[in-house]
Amino acid sequence: MFADDATAAMVAASRVPGPPVSVADLRRGGRERAALRPPGPAMPVEDRTVAGVDVRVYLQGADVIVFAHGGGFVLGDLHTHDAFARRLAHATGRTVVAVDYRRAPEHPFPAAVDDVLAVLDRQTAARVAVAGDSAGGFLAVQAALARRDRVDAQLLVCPLIDVTLPATQPSVTQKGTGYTLDVAELREWIGWWAPHEAPNPLTADLTGMPPALVAVAEHDPLRDGGSLYAQRLAASGVPVVHRAAAGHVHNFAQSVHVSTACAEIDARWLRDATRLLSRPGRDTTGGAGADWGPASRRDA
Repeated sequence: MFADDATAAMVAASRVPGPPVSVADLRRGGRERAALRPPGPAMPVEDRTVAGVDVRVYLQGADVIVFAHGGGFVLGDLHTHDAFARRLAHATGRTVVAVDYRRAPEHPFPAAVDDVLAVLDRQTAARVAVAGDSAGGFLAVQAALARRDRVDAQLLVCPLIDVTLPATQPSVTQKGTGYTLDVAELREWIGWWAPHEAPNPLTADLTGMPPALVAVAEHDPLRDGGSLYAQRLAASGVPVVHRAAAGHVHNFAQSVHVSTACAEIDARWLRDATRLLSRPGRDTTGGAGADWGPASRRDA
């Protein structure tokens, strides 16, 4: 079952084959779709360059979230994720610094990781979190692994955790075709990026990693990778809030304008993120999570 009729319609539309298109066309289409979405909350926004990397800064509080957008390391940019970055800044009260990192195939690994780390290293705020959706989640985790003593939280939405996308994960085989995110296409994009030397979060030492919010979706091929990461964090003594969005597909946060169920789950994720960030230091006692459940179910 899907969360609502709008989500079911998105799945049905994704199953209609279309003509092959170029990366340039895919990027252009992403921007055109973003232009049709309602804008996020109004706030002061500045486009800057930090350490040679273009960023968009959503000015709120003194604390910071460094945000990496999704798009399979190939698509996505500051425009496609503008509304989400605004919602994140507004909900948490933190200034969000969205990174316009270099993308594949023009710029293979480690360009994107280097860009996120360069921006992170220039932040002077006392508290700096990392956030990301989909492939941006992978970049956020890489930043946390490299700067675990600097980062105070990881905020992840449908993250790509295991870039090998192994068939041993049931979600990869069961949801890899016909659920809006095509695993074969994603594997091709990951091949262009070629992150062979990136630490695998499912085998790396996670001791001392920052507290995490990890949200996965029932009908997402990336679901099991995200869940395994949350389980490994917990086993390593890292406070983690692990949420599963029943009836949802990959990256529900980008569909809040067409689906009331997506909007509700997005709001729950933002509330969880705010709670995680509001706890002093790394004290996230009591943060162990449970499924969000169906969209019709309300928070207690």
